[in-house]
Amino acid sequence: MKATGIPAIVGAYLFEPTPYADERGFFCRTFDADVVRSVGLDPATFLQDSVSRSARGVLRGLHLRSGAGEAKLVRCSYGRVFDVVVDLRTDSPTYRARAFFELSGETQATLYVPAGCAHGFQALTGTADVSYRIDRPHDPAEDVTIAFDDPELAIPWPLPVTSMSQRDREAPSLAEALRQKER
Repeated sequence: MKATGIPAIVGAYLFEPTPYADERGFFCRTFDADVVRSVGLDPATFLQDSVSRSARGVLRGLHLRSGAGEAKLVRCSYGRVFDVVVDLRTDSPTYRARAFFELSGETQATLYVPAGCAHGFQALTGTADVSYRIDRPHDPAEDVTIAFDDPELAIPWPLPVTSMSQRDREAPSLAEALRQKER
């Protein structure tokens, strides 16, 4: 497994495993504490694992947490997703930068999203399973959502949106979300 820094978002990393494939399918390590440590992250800080399943065109996000934020490891374990990270850390040299990735069950790559960055994705395949490993217990009172179609972000979502949560449909603009994040 190798770790690569993401130039567009300081502190973000892509962890790429080496799948071993044969006639049965494949096997690969999707988390390695030593590799995580090698980029200065403490693997013991990740406290909760979750998974979402989405159909083609479903959009989830853009989400982040207020206060101290929430760092997460994100991996598409089945299918493919268009993944987005927006740096909203006001002290970051990449503040307001965006980065786009295609995560897939084929590569099993894991994206590290630093605390203070917004994250979202759109399913590109009939079924897409996305796993999250977060560094603090979820508190719904700290949830902040940004409009997926905010013109300031101009995210090039690859498909028409087929479904999203009510929370995501009613999400405020980036400017309003930034005010919420500071509360």
